[in-house]
Amino acid sequence: MLETFDVRPRRREARARQLSGGNQQKVIVAREFTRAGDLLIAAHPTRGIDLGAIEFIHKEVVKSRDAGRAVLVVSAELGELLSLADRIVVLYEGKIAFEAQAQATNERELGEYMTGRQKASA
Repeated sequence: MLETFDVRPRRREARARQLSGGNQQKVIVAREFTRAGDLLIAAHPTRGIDLGAIEFIHKEVVKSRDAGRAVLVVSAELGELLSLADRIVVLYEGKIAFEAQAQATNERELGEYMTGRQKASA
């Protein structure tokens, strides 16, 4: 897993607390993506990591989905959601404000529902 998830340094005896923040995040990602289970919940999975790691995590999310796992991604990065999701649900004040297939919406529309506004073209 150290090599697959590019955790540095690649010393098995190293404790997670001794690693940089980015490498600590890679350890957590490695643990969660390699666990057995039918559901993967990824809350802000790419916050604070470099572009290469973001691309890797996105590929792992898609791999999990393609393997038949249910995947729930929670993110404030609308572009990330639009690129990863099949379906997007916006919650506003504890209720479902909007639901659509990802390819049928865009960042502007999602933003309007996230802020409680009505659709611009009603």
